[in-house]
Amino acid sequence: MRREYDFTKAKPNPYARKLKKPVTIRLDESTVRYFKKLAEELELPYQSLINLYLRDCATSGRTLAMKWTPKSGRVA
Repeated sequence: MRREYDFTKAKPNPYARKLKKPVTIRLDESTVRYFKKLAEELELPYQSLINLYLRDCATSGRTLAMKWTPKSGRVA
């Protein structure tokens, strides 16, 4: 290993924008089971499938087809 490296000709990583950020999300068992089964059929990791689905929702501007009324005075 060298003591010093020359980065003057280095280029930024073109894929850095596409890196994934780890998050914690709580999903009910039936939802996880659904995506795991579907992912197995499609032969890809279920977390990747969930990411693809959420990305599709975000890019197409899809919204939830139900009305949510939170209880008053309660913060989620």
